[in-house]
Amino acid sequence: MLSQGRAGIFGIGSEPARVRVTRLAPQNTLASESIEVVNQLLVNMKASATASIRTSGDDENGPTIDIQGEDSGLLIGKRGETLAAMQFLVNLILGKQGSHPLVVLDVEEYKERRSRSLQAMAARVAERVSASGRPISLEPMPPAERRIIHMALSDHPNVTTESVGAGAMRKVTVFPRKDKPRQGAS
Repeated sequence: MLSQGRAGIFGIGSEPARVRVTRLAPQNTLASESIEVVNQLLVNMKASATASIRTSGDDENGPTIDIQGEDSGLLIGKRGETLAAMQFLVNLILGKQGSHPLVVLDVEEYKERRSRSLQAMAARVAERVSASGRPISLEPMPPAERRIIHMALSDHPNVTTESVGAGAMRKVTVFPRKDKPRQGAS
């Protein structure tokens, strides 16, 4: 600050404060480049939505870009397929400029809602497997969603999980734990 200024009496004799301002370069160029790429994709898709930076990321984790608007359902797609494809495209475009951490796209916190839904489903399936003693296979799902199921049931005392199948048909099967303690045994 060059000068703090003075209030004066009823404005008489007042003096405005004087400050020196220096424009700084953006701290995270990956975040700003990501938002530009996402906005350009939205324009080219003629989607009624806007993108904003939820988190700018760091050296290990890339930025998270949140998309909101009227076309959010279309941007998510069936089980998040369109969203996953957009995220892949953004990272592919940015990857041509050099190596960078993964940029994550989300539409109106869809990924958080989906994660909570998968965790609840995992708990329900675990209880069914525990009660029946028979394994249950879930629907095919992408790796990130399979990981949520595995993590949700990793500490469950009565079941264990395993991914089975190949490619897009890979799914999680929940098995009864063979080494589980018997009821009533000490």
